[in-house]
Amino acid sequence: MAHSRLYKKGKLAQSDFPFEDISKIKKSVNDFYWFDFVDPTETELAELGQELGLNKLALADALNGKQRPKLEHYDSHIFINAYAASFNPQTRELKNEEIAIFVTKNGLITVRDNNDFDMSAVTKNWDDGEELATAGVSFLLWGLLDVIVDSYFVAVEQLDAEIEDLEEMMFATKRTELNIQERSYDLRKALVVLRRIATPMREVITPLLRNDNKILNSSMFTYYQDIFDHVMRVSDWTESLRDLITTLLETNLTIQSNNMNLIMKKVTSWAAIIAVPTAITGFYGQNIPYPGFNQEWGFWFSSAAIVLMSGGLYWAFKRNDWL
Repeated sequence: MAHSRLYKKGKLAQSDFPFEDISKIKKSVNDFYWFDFVDPTETELAELGQELGLNKLALADALNGKQRPKLEHYDSHIFINAYAASFNPQTRELKNEEIAIFVTKNGLITVRDNNDFDMSAVTKNWDDGEELATAGVSFLLWGLLDVIVDSYFVAVEQLDAEIEDLEEMMFATKRTELNIQERSYDLRKALVVLRRIATPMREVITPLLRNDNKILNSSMFTYYQDIFDHVMRVSDWTESLRDLITTLLETNLTIQSNNMNLIMKKVTSWAAIIAVPTAITGFYGQNIPYPGFNQEWGFWFSSAAIVLMSGGLYWAFKRNDWL
């Protein structure tokens, strides 16, 4: 399954052209194209590499996947490995879709394992910025990287909102400890994944801003600088959220400790109150004569002592907020 676009003199001329046409298009000076491979076979990538002179190591990375975000320069092309991000609020899981990108002088080739990444957002970005299409393949690469980096913004905004909800849960009157701990762990895990795929993008965008780049058009450097600024903002935002979730975890432990101390204080107070009748009835249970022994007033005296002393302790503890 493959999608493609052909631009002639800065205008979209054809969509979904066959792979065999690349041999003709690559020779044209004014034409540039995009070709998208979804779950290609090793043979298909080998044919692509032979047709465009792509490096075998880059083709192996595109086929096998699981590479870190990176940019590699070769004589005839640039190879970029990047990840798009998407956060699911229901499962609190951050998914990432790997995209291998080959950039030649007049071609952009993307290789993906599946269709999870919404490529329609990229094509819409190209259509909306068609006035920039005169920049050639630099325009296509900008539209793709812009959508990828924007996915980080959407994900980090959702994670920020989730952490705010977690704060409200943590300081609520009725707390659900298990739910708080589970959400904290899920959000921390999502932030770790986002940091792993977003932060290295700084190393990917920086080389694209150099003036000695022979493949990209210098007229697009301002737009690449804008993408770089977005990457830096996402990276800083992610780091601040990681610090915040760590602080919330420590705060939660402190709240749990304080609640435990409060419970122990209440239990101790009730134990002190219960000790009063235990002590009095134990005293009057002695098998020896004592004041009020075998007398009716002795029962009433011990009962009154229990009520008065227990009530006095309860009032004292309540006044000091121990109960």
